[in-house]
Amino acid sequence: MLTAHENNTAPGAVPARTELSRRTHVAWATSADAAAMTNPIHQQATAAYYAQAVISFGVALTALVVGVAYLPVGPWVRGFLGLGVLYLVTSAFTLAKCLRDRQEVGQVVSRVDQARLDKLLAEHDPFRTEGM
Repeated sequence: MLTAHENNTAPGAVPARTELSRRTHVAWATSADAAAMTNPIHQQATAAYYAQAVISFGVALTALVVGVAYLPVGPWVRGFLGLGVLYLVTSAFTLAKCLRDRQEVGQVVSRVDQARLDKLLAEHDPFRTEGM
C-alpha cells in the first residue's frame, strides 16, 4: 500500500481515481455510501417538541379566552372578540396545513427529479465507445 507521500496526496486525503474498470465503477456507484449521499436528511421532531408546542398553544389560547371573558365590556363586544379568536385560530391551522402541503409537494417533485437523475447516472457508461 502506498503512503500519502508516495501517492502525492495530503495525509488523510482520498487519492484521485485515475482509472476505473467497469466492474469497480458500477460497484462504487451502487454502494451504500453513494446511496446515503443522495438521500435527503429527514428531521424528526421529538415528543418533547410536540408537547411544548401543544402546551404553548393551550396556554396562549386559554389566556386569550380568559382575557376576553374578564374584559370590562358588554356581551356583544365579548362575543365579537370571541368569534375573532375562533376565526384567528382556525385561520392559523389552515395556513399551517397549506404551508405543510406546499412543502410536501416540493419534496415529492424533488424526489422524482432525483430518481430521474439517478437513473440517468446509473445507465451512463463513461467508458463505452460508439464504434463498438
